[in-house]
Amino acid sequence: MKKGFIRYSLAMMALAGLLSGCAQGNGQSTEGTSAAKTEGTSSKGGEGTVKIAVAGPMTGDNSEYGIGFTNAAKLMADQWNAQGGVLGKQIEIVPYDDKNTSEEATTIAQKIVSDGDISGVIGHFSSGVCMTAAPIYQENKIIEISPSASHPDYSKIGNYIFRNNTVISKEGAASVDIAVHDLKKKNIGIISIMTDWGTNTSGIIKDLVTGLNDPNVKVVAHEEVMEGSDDYTPAITKLKEAGADVVICCGMYNLVAPVAKQYKNIDPDIAIVGFSNAYSQQLIQLGGEAVEDVCFPVIFFSESDDADVKAYVDEYKKVYGNSPSALTSQAYDSVGILLTAMKEAGTTDSEKVRDKLNEITYKGVTGNIKFDEQGDVDKQFNKVTIKDGKFVKMN
Repeated sequence: MKKGFIRYSLAMMALAGLLSGCAQGNGQSTEGTSAAKTEGTSSKGGEGTVKIAVAGPMTGDNSEYGIGFTNAAKLMADQWNAQGGVLGKQIEIVPYDDKNTSEEATTIAQKIVSDGDISGVIGHFSSGVCMTAAPIYQENKIIEISPSASHPDYSKIGNYIFRNNTVISKEGAASVDIAVHDLKKKNIGIISIMTDWGTNTSGIIKDLVTGLNDPNVKVVAHEEVMEGSDDYTPAITKLKEAGADVVICCGMYNLVAPVAKQYKNIDPDIAIVGFSNAYSQQLIQLGGEAVEDVCFPVIFFSESDDADVKAYVDEYKKVYGNSPSALTSQAYDSVGILLTAMKEAGTTDSEKVRDKLNEITYKGVTGNIKFDEQGDVDKQFNKVTIKDGKFVKMN
């Protein structure tokens, strides 16, 4: 059991998505928003429902993530509802916009616990926001499953706190492996956003490189930048002067895209490695030719030949017009495992559902999900790159 108590803007895209049904991006997409309606309301309503909250940024620079979470949750709920729902009740997805800020997340979490009728929370998005809201859920014994939190301390907050995502050290190891073994680079530069996640992740990358015990492989420079900046040239110049032949970007697509554009104006041959939170069609739309050959480790790849993945992707495209991203798909599976735990427990009682979550193994589109005693999962990564404006698996 678990222990311990612990903005290049897309605003117009997000607004357009919320009004017209078309904003989440992915490993192939700009996903629809038919599931993301007024905060704290749902598409159904009425009594006799099982309510699941989806908390994330539905507006603002990171809106594609929250909208994607909501779309995926609704898709899973619709599939269960077509088969009779869970425990004889229809499932209702209730979206909340936390704007990806800790202040708003605190308010949202308090709203959710005050509702008294929410059977679980899928979200939030960023680790720092998750770690602000999680103590409130823990204190009120409400299950939270984040599809995206990767900070190692997140799941330590309590035994109602789960993550359907790998801890950043594992993804970081995959990124370093791509840089060193796949791309055959030796002089590693790091550029990271000035957030708790960015600082923690960059530190992990440094430790991982040191742990290789290869005197020829080293971190030659690390630059911290403000997320959403228009000009990364000063940081890029320092990385270039330090002799970096590969840069690991600790940030989302709105960091990777402009960094790739600006860096390749200075050094066209620079190799760039990102993380799964940058694996988004928005990256290609914003970066264009500059993001060709950018690489990432991802748990979910929408072009997989797996029959279950193909069926899911086809259905998602049918409903929302585009393919789902890795984090969106982890939200889809998070709803699936939560509903399965409710079904097997025969109740929505949070303690009994929590206990069931600790026992079951769930076969999802992002792999087999089995929470360990800390509420974490271990998953395998695919290595993906961009060729001719499309995501493809690395050879």
